[in-house]
Amino acid sequence: MLPTTPSNTSRSEWHALLLPWFRVARRDLPWRRTRDPYRVWISEAMLQQTRVEAVVGHYERFLVRFPTVEALAAAPVEAVLEAWSGLGYYRRARALHETARELVARHGGVFPRTAAELEALRGIGPYTAGAVASIAHGSADALVDGNVERVLARWMDWPLARGSAELKRRSWATARALAPSDDAGEWNQALMELGALVCTPRLPKCSACPVRSACQAHAQGRAAALPLAKPKPATIEVELSLHLVEDSGRVLLRRRASSGRMASLYEFPTTEERPGGVLWPARPELALAEDEELACFGHAITIHRIRARVVRARLVGQLGTTGDDGAWSWVARADAGRLALTGMARKVVARCLR
Repeated sequence: MLPTTPSNTSRSEWHALLLPWFRVARRDLPWRRTRDPYRVWISEAMLQQTRVEAVVGHYERFLVRFPTVEALAAAPVEAVLEAWSGLGYYRRARALHETARELVARHGGVFPRTAAELEALRGIGPYTAGAVASIAHGSADALVDGNVERVLARWMDWPLARGSAELKRRSWATARALAPSDDAGEWNQALMELGALVCTPRLPKCSACPVRSACQAHAQGRAAALPLAKPKPATIEVELSLHLVEDSGRVLLRRRASSGRMASLYEFPTTEERPGGVLWPARPELALAEDEELACFGHAITIHRIRARVVRARLVGQLGTTGDDGAWSWVARADAGRLALTGMARKVVARCLR
């Protein structure tokens, strides 16, 4: 049987070893200088699936534009997507906007103080609820992200696969058992920081780990192997043509539909070279003639590995209507980079419109 939860002795040992280390080693990050639940919430939403280095600048600019939950709720979703542009996973931005509107409508803009109350809000899951409740309010709530899951799998020596339901279940049970009754936020941040700086995915720095004496996987010499690798899905190769159509200092862009992949973001007219493409199906409403290739670059979306070429093109005939599948717009060349663009559209702007 795999051990499931720590004993009281090991729990106390980890607290005594990890918290002093965190107070010295913690990175000075802007969201750690506040206990404002709004700012904690924004940072946690941005940090999911995104490197810390990429978040810092976006976080500060976002808060200048939307300094309060009321300001975020009152903004049009297009402005929120534009401010989010560059962070990816745009469903997070749409969820933020929806949650802000609910917070203002149901709670007068005041954040609930417990994870259970926060999780009742649309768009807030267990991790974010635990982070906001414990960090902003000091509640005794746990959280589990990829860093925490990895740290606990090694500490408890669980031979379980990354992303498995059993690893998730055991990690949450252990995290809840570890959470102290006072200021669990500092403890939760310490666990995440240990995973980010020391107990890293491929080459854990066990010699620098403050809790290595209590780590069961380290004692067995297999810390680097845990959690076990999960089978990787096969990658899908995609070839695209992105068309740069200009007229009188304007460029033609298409706003994607309001639901589905990359919803409501702007893109350049795009065609998939292979028939039956699922990412960018054929657009019969737009007839183009290609003139010259301007650039070529690689891009990745989930398991799709994309080779994109940018071609200058001419519009043949009139723009058709796209119905519920987005809308075409002529945008001033100088303004294109200010819109909420897809990742590939941003690359086109950087390479061809500067």
